[in-house]
Amino acid sequence: MEPVLLAAEGIDALGINLPGLLAQLINFGIVLVAFTILFRRFVFPMMDERKKRIEEGLQASEEAKERLSQTEQEVSAEMARARQEAQGVIQQAQQTSQRIQDEARQTARTEAEQILERARNEIQLERDNAIAELRREFADLTITAAERVIRRNLDREAHKDLIDQVLEEAPRPGAGDGPSRTSG
Repeated sequence: MEPVLLAAEGIDALGINLPGLLAQLINFGIVLVAFTILFRRFVFPMMDERKKRIEEGLQASEEAKERLSQTEQEVSAEMARARQEAQGVIQQAQQTSQRIQDEARQTARTEAEQILERARNEIQLERDNAIAELRREFADLTITAAERVIRRNLDREAHKDLIDQVLEEAPRPGAGDGPSRTSG
């Protein structure tokens, strides 16, 4: 007997139908080829597209992280600059305040010195006026007293000049040693 027939009889003995098996193998091959074509044409590109979108999403996420990190660094640097500027403004304001205070003190000192000087001048003027008035009154009193003592009229102008001259030669209070009086 032939070997193919023997194999066919052995397969039949197992209960396998060889033409049915061949038909199923061919059908499986056709379905396999059809699925392979379908998967390569539709499913694999779709999966590649999805993979590509996922990779783009991950890349975008990484880029966003990098941008966030850069932004945080920029914000930190900007905050540091703002702090420095604020410190500079505060320091400048303090210096301006100190300068204004110093100017105000100097102005107050100058005004006080001017007021003091004016007061001294006014006091000196009042004192000089009072001394002049006192001399006039003293001269008048002296002449009046002399007239009464000798009971006659004296030349008022001549005697007044004489009294003024004596008063000029007299020592002044606070002037130390004045001209000495000589008897004559």
